Amino acid sequence: MNTPRTTLYRDKHNAKLTGVCAGIADYTGINVLWVRIALLVSLATPLSSVTFPGYLIASFVLNKKPPHLYRDESEQKYWQGVRQSPRRTAREIKANFRDIDRRLAAVEAHYVSSNPRLTAEIERLR
Repeated sequence: MNTPRTTLYRDKHNAKLTGVCAGIADYTGINVLWVRIALLVSLATPLSSVTFPGYLIASFVLNKKPPHLYRDESEQKYWQGVRQSPRRTAREIKANFRDIDRRLAAVEAHYVSSNPRLTAEIERLR
C-alpha cells in the first residue's frame, strides 16, 4: 500500500516551522496541537538528544504534502483510518459490500416477485 495518501509528508500549509508536526498530525489523525505539545515536552526531557536531531532529519527527508491530496474532509478522515488500521478498513469495506449485495438482492426479489411475467421468463431460462 504505497499510494500518495498513505505516505508521511511535511504539511507546509499548516506548518509553524517546517511542517513536520503538522504532517505527523495529518498522518495519524491526531490534533496538531497535541503533536506540538508532545514535541515540546520531549524536547524538555532527556529525550531531546534524540528528538531534536530526529525533527531536523525529518524536516529534510520528508517530502512536502501535495496541495490537492484529498478532495474533502471525509476523504482525509477515511485515509487516516486506513493508515491507522488497514485491516479494520478492509473489514468495513467488505461489510459495506455485503450490505449493498443484500439490499440489491432484496430489490431484485421485490421486482421479480411483483412481476409474474419476468418470473416466468427466468424460470423458463433455467
